[in-house]
Amino acid sequence: MTKNVLFIMCDQLRWDYLSCTGHPHLHTPHIDRLAERGVLFDRAYVQSPICGPSRMSFYTGRYASSHGSTWNGIPLKVGEMTLGDHLRPLGVRTALCGKTHMTADVEGMRRLGLAPDSEIGVRVAECGFEPFERDDGLHPDGTRYARNPAYDSFMKQRGWQDENPWNSVANSAEDEDGNLLSGWFLDNADKPARAPDEESETPYITGRAMDFIREAGDTPWCLHLSYIKPHWPYIVSPPYHDMYGPETHLDPVRSEAEKADPHPVYGAFMQERVSRAFTDDTARTRVLTAYMGLIKQLDDQIGRLMAFVEEQGLADETMIVFTSDHGDYLGDHWMGEKELFHDPSARIPLIIVDPSPKADATRGLKSLALVEAIDVVPTILDYFGGVQVPHIIEGRSLLPILHGEVDRLRDVAVSEYDYSMRDVRSRLGVEVKDAKLTMLFDGRWKYIFAEGFRPMLFDLQTDPDELTDLGADPDHAQELARLRQLFFDWTRRTSQRTTISDAQIASRDASIGEAKVGILIGYRNESELREVLERAEAQDKRSGKLS
Repeated sequence: MTKNVLFIMCDQLRWDYLSCTGHPHLHTPHIDRLAERGVLFDRAYVQSPICGPSRMSFYTGRYASSHGSTWNGIPLKVGEMTLGDHLRPLGVRTALCGKTHMTADVEGMRRLGLAPDSEIGVRVAECGFEPFERDDGLHPDGTRYARNPAYDSFMKQRGWQDENPWNSVANSAEDEDGNLLSGWFLDNADKPARAPDEESETPYITGRAMDFIREAGDTPWCLHLSYIKPHWPYIVSPPYHDMYGPETHLDPVRSEAEKADPHPVYGAFMQERVSRAFTDDTARTRVLTAYMGLIKQLDDQIGRLMAFVEEQGLADETMIVFTSDHGDYLGDHWMGEKELFHDPSARIPLIIVDPSPKADATRGLKSLALVEAIDVVPTILDYFGGVQVPHIIEGRSLLPILHGEVDRLRDVAVSEYDYSMRDVRSRLGVEVKDAKLTMLFDGRWKYIFAEGFRPMLFDLQTDPDELTDLGADPDHAQELARLRQLFFDWTRRTSQRTTISDAQIASRDASIGEAKVGILIGYRNESELREVLERAEAQDKRSGKLS
């Protein structure tokens, strides 16, 4: 039977803004249905709480400090293996429909003589994916992938003659006098976008994913369907624009005590423009109205897509992975956007539906295992029958949990953030090399190592909302020391030796290998050498190298 994977990623979708993860007013029946058919990993964390690095970790199965793309726009270096590189030798067509936030290593490609428009060059530039349709949807006028010519053409065919319909139609409203009201401004978030539902981004890219599935035929495939929303601009088409009024909004999770004497890095982020904007209740209310509407639209499109997969007869052979690249503070902890490690930012929804009978026993399970974004690549590779390569992929396959063989895979989840590109660094007077934060979470204690500053510490057992930072509390010195040691142990991992595995090294007999190629260091006479070579010959016979 042919196997396929539908790897669905949302942008900036909080873990707790689904009904299956506990939101009391935002009902997402189609995503909930995925959780019923598979496993909901309720404690999943990104490897960096910002788009680019998080996605590069999703696509490589490696920590941000391993792959080196530590902030948006920092290229993923040539040579980093990605999901497509692992799957293509297995005959799996690995394609993209939507966003990656990938920046190509142009200098590295030039140095190696890789033409950007060559088959290999395109794959390197597109994060290992075949770009069926790339649509990053970031800026009204910007780099190559800020605009999607195919979407422009689609909108013009629908009768829109705007020069940039993504900006002026899909992400703008209109007042009674016909003036454009840009969705980039928070004051316009609760207004209806000019584009009708079927012409907006989420339905459009869903349709393109369906086009790919039709085209793929019987070839095994892995499609990365990567939605732009509910990421800003916060604006949505009718009827979603007014489905969720203030009575459905949750109060912000924050306290005055958090502002009294915050950790210096946290305090600096609270002063960012976007954070200050979300402390304004009117702005927050408008954004939440749109944010929840965008999620409801997304859920409806997941329903449309799953119905299509059923109609095509593919449900029993297609693994579904549903997740997000990070969350959104939405005013919690006096913050906007993402970037730090509170759960609204660093924790993500992760649902995996394995159609194989081996997963029947865990259907509907809510797993409390600590899971990382880097576990997605080895899980997909395992599903297609690929050999695990732990010297390259740092994540772990989740199939043992999906098949009910184990209930946990790790003791600590790790996330990293490089804030050197932010104004925060300058305001704090921190050098670029020191603008680093690392989170370790063991299921109870969340520890954040901040280069040059004291650590942060939260006890999620007694303080699940993460309102009290215990990092300066002498009563928690022992806990801080334990977690610092765990951090030190993690930093000492081998992450750059990707060309040869531990198993290959362990199987070597160094003295035999050196003797066979004529490296004769330390031999006193030919008799010693003859003894080693005879041992090598016997070993070769046992391994079948000699007949």
